[in-house]
Amino acid sequence: MSIFFHEQLYRTPEVMAKLKNFSVTVCGAGALGANLTESLARTGFGKLKVIDRDRIEERNLSTQPYYRSDIGAFKAKIIANSLYRALGTKIEARSQELTSANVAQLLGQPNVVIDTFDNSIGRQAVKDCCTNANIPCLHIGMASGYAEVIWNENYRVPSPANDDICDYPLARNLVTLAVAVASEVLINFVAGGEKQSLTVTLGDFAIKPFDSVEF
Repeated sequence: MSIFFHEQLYRTPEVMAKLKNFSVTVCGAGALGANLTESLARTGFGKLKVIDRDRIEERNLSTQPYYRSDIGAFKAKIIANSLYRALGTKIEARSQELTSANVAQLLGQPNVVIDTFDNSIGRQAVKDCCTNANIPCLHIGMASGYAEVIWNENYRVPSPANDDICDYPLARNLVTLAVAVASEVLINFVAGGEKQSLTVTLGDFAIKPFDSVEF
């Protein structure tokens, strides 16, 4: 029986075959990136790369899928090792800082890039590179009780004034909601080419279409 038995019953074998062969580069292995990478791997995505320069800290443990024994290790390496043990899925881990100088080399030429970085410099580099290379890119971000999942065409890089999400109040349930929404948005894109941009608010559990006119 396949590891993805239940998912296949829901998605159909045709969609599962697309997921297996669809390449995704995830930028960031923090609260959003690590949980999203795990969600995608457990859904059936078979060609994943994760990029993150950071090491695991104790404050990461409540919102990120790491253990106390992982503290001090590179996030990208640990999430890749963990998912290989769980599923046998080989994930390419790059424990490097992404910059405007190396972004094209690090991203490569995947079918989709997903940006979950917690800093505006990294986000801008990813946005610009994907725009220039014509690579579909999905940006996921959070602030307080709000999250957004927005395709590159409608995305604006936030101000660098408050650049580290780890210094903000952060609810695990918002992380979980944002990751679930982003996973489904990506699957819908793979299955049928649809690009949905959505916002999530934790206070009222509202998930709504993103309207760029409002911002």
